[in-house]
Amino acid sequence: MPEKLAYPVQLIQPDGRRVFDREHAALVADVGPEQLRALYQDLVVTRRIDTEATALQRQGQLGLWPPLFGQEAAQVGSARALRPDDYVFCSYREAAVAYCRGVQPRELTRLWRGVAHYCWDPDVARMTNPNIVVGAQGLHATGYAYAAHLDGAEIATIAYFGDGATSQGDIAEALGFASSWSAPVVFFCQNNGWAISAPVRVQSATPIVRRAYGYGIPGTQVDGNDVLAVLAVTRQAIQRARSGGGPSFIEAMTYRMGPHTTADDPSRYRAAAETEEWKRRDPIDRLRRLLEREDLYDKDFEREVAAEADRVAHQLRSATIEMPDPEPAELFDHVYSTPHPLITQQRREYLEYLTGDPGEMPAQEGVRA
Repeated sequence: MPEKLAYPVQLIQPDGRRVFDREHAALVADVGPEQLRALYQDLVVTRRIDTEATALQRQGQLGLWPPLFGQEAAQVGSARALRPDDYVFCSYREAAVAYCRGVQPRELTRLWRGVAHYCWDPDVARMTNPNIVVGAQGLHATGYAYAAHLDGAEIATIAYFGDGATSQGDIAEALGFASSWSAPVVFFCQNNGWAISAPVRVQSATPIVRRAYGYGIPGTQVDGNDVLAVLAVTRQAIQRARSGGGPSFIEAMTYRMGPHTTADDPSRYRAAAETEEWKRRDPIDRLRRLLEREDLYDKDFEREVAAEADRVAHQLRSATIEMPDPEPAELFDHVYSTPHPLITQQRREYLEYLTGDPGEMPAQEGVRA
């Protein structure tokens, strides 16, 4: 276990120059020109998804949206390290991961529009739906990974969470269980600097990745705005999980350029100068500069990427606006996987309420009519 934290792994500098790091460069040696261009398109498209969804919320088409602006490289790089049969446990901000897992644009906003309890089918995407209970996904991922290991499945499980979630007991418990059981799970912390309005320094007096060391779990800190470095360290951790090496912890150092959610105003608690500093580390600009240095970026490619981003954004917007309102009784569907008497009773009472005269309905005990 390392006694001293090394600098975050980096393979591309903000100006687009490659970093000489033989160990980690070897993990992405197969990523050639076309793969680099594909990663760039992923970054641009997922930022456009985020921009469009934020605009839809501002226009009253979504109830809420958790922006990922600035964190595209952390999500795309890690997601592209996974196999289709690996399983993802997300928080509520991983729209870019969902896109990389094959989730269609029309499925990304169902929950946030308030027309369903879910966004996509987790059995198809091999990815859970947005999880609002901060940190709970760490325990879910650990349990799933351990059960899969007992069944002999050679898969890896990854749990995404933010720096704020590491202050929750669920993450501490998940690290303890994963270490004791040698569960094949990767804990992926997107340290974006802020847990709503609380800076990371008030949550941890030491780098978050060091917490993993205390549980006997190897950890790596990576430049979260470097898509190639994130891909490399996630591949390494995923391979460790699949081969029986147990859990790993990745701390991706990134920055939340926008608000925590669209209900938040970050200008009330952080300085504009800080945001300006992080703009110079933008993950999309960084990869574009690398492509330009290596003669892989031209006007035709730029137009091709822009056209794909426009296409996906149009699908997202059209599907969101055209989503039909559900029947009221559907509120009780998919709450439990099997019939539950309490849900059955609540459904019946709610339908009676809808078909009756609210003024004539008896008040519940302890509640004013």
